[in-house]
Amino acid sequence: MSKPSIPEGTRDFGPEQVRKRNYIFDTVRTVFAKFGFQPLETPAMENLSTLTGKYGDEGDKLLFKILNNGDYLSKADEQALANRDSNKLISSIAKRGLRYDLTVPFARYVVMNRGTLSFPFKRYQVQPVWRADRPQRGRYREFFQCDADVIGSESLHYEAELAQIYDEAFQELKLPVTIKINHRKVLFGIAEAAGIADKFMDMTVAVDKLDKVGIEGVRKELSERGISESAIDTIEKILASPDLSSLKPVFANSPTGLEGLDEIEKVFKYLNAAPLTNEIQFDITLARGLSYYTGCIFEVIASGIKMGSIGGGGRYADLTGVFGVPGLSGVGISFGADRIYDVLEELNLFPESLSESVKLLLISFDEPSFEYAFQCATKLRKLGVSTEIYPDPGKLKKQFEYAAKRQIPFVAIAGESEMANGTLNLKNQENGEQQELTPEKIAELLNA
Repeated sequence: MSKPSIPEGTRDFGPEQVRKRNYIFDTVRTVFAKFGFQPLETPAMENLSTLTGKYGDEGDKLLFKILNNGDYLSKADEQALANRDSNKLISSIAKRGLRYDLTVPFARYVVMNRGTLSFPFKRYQVQPVWRADRPQRGRYREFFQCDADVIGSESLHYEAELAQIYDEAFQELKLPVTIKINHRKVLFGIAEAAGIADKFMDMTVAVDKLDKVGIEGVRKELSERGISESAIDTIEKILASPDLSSLKPVFANSPTGLEGLDEIEKVFKYLNAAPLTNEIQFDITLARGLSYYTGCIFEVIASGIKMGSIGGGGRYADLTGVFGVPGLSGVGISFGADRIYDVLEELNLFPESLSESVKLLLISFDEPSFEYAFQCATKLRKLGVSTEIYPDPGKLKKQFEYAAKRQIPFVAIAGESEMANGTLNLKNQENGEQQELTPEKIAELLNA
C-alpha cells in the first residue's frame, strides 16, 4: 500500500497557516473594498476555448487540461493518437481546463453579464489558480491570487489608484516593497528603435527573463529567436537607460514609444500629488510576458529578500474583444498571496496574536463540574469569547499541558466551590495570575 501524498507543487495548510493566510486575504479584501471594488467568484474550471490563446505560447503550455467525462478516448482524434501528437489530440479528449489566472475568467464574466453591469465595473477576486509549471521556491502549481480589475474606462487615474492599493495593502501588512512600472508601448518603442517591430513579442518574452538569466541570457535568447546582433546591441543599450527623459530622443521616430512615456508621466503626476509610502520606480526592463497587456504594467518586489515578484498586473485595451465584445479597456493588478505568505513568514512579520485560535480553555475535576463548565462555555461563547472545554475531566496536569501545547492564553477551572458561587477560577497562562470571576466578568476582561 503506497503512502498518502499530494501532487507536486501543491501544499496542505494547517490551522495556524490558514489563520495567517486569512490575515493576508482579509487585509487585501479590506483595501480593495475601500477603493470601491466589488467581490466576484468564477468556477475553478473554464472551457479550454476560453483559456487558450490568451497567455501567449509559453502560457498555453502551462494550462492544466481536464479529460472529458466517461470514455474520453472513444471520440479521440485517431490520427493524432497514432502519431502521438498531443497538441492535436487535446482538442478531441479535453474541452475544459483549470483557470490559469483570474483576469481572463473576469473578461468572460463581463461579456456574459454586460447587460446587467454598470461601467466602469470594478471587481476583486480572491481564488486559487493552477499552472503546470516546474515547482521551485516561491513557485507552485496551485496558488491563490488576489485580483482587482476595473473595466470600461481608459482613465489613467485607475493606474495610479491601483499603485495606491499596492502601497496601502503592503503598508497594512508591514512589508516594505518597491512598485515597478513600465508600459508595453515603451517596449514596442524599443522594438521599433531596434528595427524589429515584427518581432515585438519575441523580444518581450526574452526581456521578461532578464532578472532570472541576466543580460547575457537575454542576448542569447534574442539571438535564438532570429534577432540580429546589431538589433540586440541597440536593445541592450536602451535597457540601460536610467530614466524616462533619457528615452525621448531614443523614441524620436516611434510615436507609440513616446505615447507610452507620456502615459507613465501622467500616472506619476497623479501619484506626486498623493505620495506613496513605498517606493514606485520606472523600470524599462519590466516586460511581463502575458500577451494581453497593452498599456501600463506593474510588478511588486519585496524589499530585503530574494523572492521574485509578489504582485503584478497591467492594462489591456481589448481583452473582451476575443469574446465578441470589442472596445472595453481594462486595467488590473494581482497579489501573489503564496509568495507574500512566504515573505512574511521568513521576515517574521505575522502578528503574534494569529497563533491564538482559542482564548480560553475550561477544565474540570469530575462529571458534575464538567456539566457546569459546559454551561459556562455556552454563556462565554455568547458573550464573544472563543472557548473550548477539555473533554476528559480529572487530572489537571494533563489539561494544563493541553492548554500550553495549543498556546491557549487563559484557563478557567470549574470546581465544587466555583459551582456553588457561580464563578470560575481564571488563570493567566503567561504570568500565572489567578482570580475567581463570574463568566460575565471573564468575558469583560478577555474582550477588553
